[in-house]
Amino acid sequence: MQNKIISKQDLVSFVNNLIKEKAAEEIVGVKASDGKYAFGELANASELCLDYDVTLLPPKKYFLPQKETVLKFKLGAKPSVEPVADAKSIIIIGVHPYDIKAIELCDAVYTSTNPDPNYLLKRNKATIIGVDCLNPNPKAFCPSLGTAIVESGFDLMLTDIGDSYVVAVGTGNGDKLLNKYAKTKAATDSELAQRDNQRRQALGKYKVSLNMPSSEVPGLLEASWDSPVFKEKSETCLSCGSCVMVCPTCVCFDVQDDIALTLDKGERYRQWDACMLVDFAKVATGENFRDDKEKRFRHRMYRKGMYLITRYEKPGCVGCGRCALACLAQIASPAETFNLLKEAS
Repeated sequence: MQNKIISKQDLVSFVNNLIKEKAAEEIVGVKASDGKYAFGELANASELCLDYDVTLLPPKKYFLPQKETVLKFKLGAKPSVEPVADAKSIIIIGVHPYDIKAIELCDAVYTSTNPDPNYLLKRNKATIIGVDCLNPNPKAFCPSLGTAIVESGFDLMLTDIGDSYVVAVGTGNGDKLLNKYAKTKAATDSELAQRDNQRRQALGKYKVSLNMPSSEVPGLLEASWDSPVFKEKSETCLSCGSCVMVCPTCVCFDVQDDIALTLDKGERYRQWDACMLVDFAKVATGENFRDDKEKRFRHRMYRKGMYLITRYEKPGCVGCGRCALACLAQIASPAETFNLLKEAS
């Protein structure tokens, strides 16, 4: 893998060049507002914030929108159906390693068994420019899951080393963007050592960790189905769904048909849905297979710590800490539950 150096001033020029030359139809990056961070379209490089802890929503929203029309239909004597699949080229700047790992899981979910054309159309038109997280949020536990540092899944990866960034070139597309829009030089051994030191220092800043190797979590859950921990933790749950709505590895959605008042046409859309919401497991006859908070809470923990790992061999939780930050009841952190289960085993 090539490693290059770009000064911080030249990075500003690089981003502005991408925007000015319309290197993609949309250039998005992390923007700060009132102490919070969110991905949004960039008008110029001055809006970009790369020294952040975590965004409110993960970048998966660009591949799986919160609400998306998937087909339109006409009714009447000659009914017809027209699939809807829109996508534009996009460059996403400032993606942290844990979100890159989450995108890799989403890729696995939406390409296996029945590939999702809407997801893939958007995903294949995306360029990922990552940045190492050097100042994690207090709820994150990425090192415990191996998601604090990545060596793949990006086109370019930036690491702040002071007056400049080390840029790891992950793909030919990333190399092409640098050659066309940026001024760089080859990284020296000393500069690569600085990058490695920055990463090591960042690992020491995490305040939460698993008290076991992550490889033990699936087996721990398999032996803990009847643990009282799930009931105790879920008693104060508000069933608000905040934890799953901000999660980068939640991949579920609901599908609805919206019929026009004229009854001659309509559209089918999908929108985010998730297991902690009360009606998620309700079926047409009215039965609900997870009708209480304990069942829903336990299912989420198994989903993050066992089910997704077993099926896709990728982390079902990437330790970003968003769920714990969003949870008013302060019960959402998988690390906290897994550690309690370990203590009780």
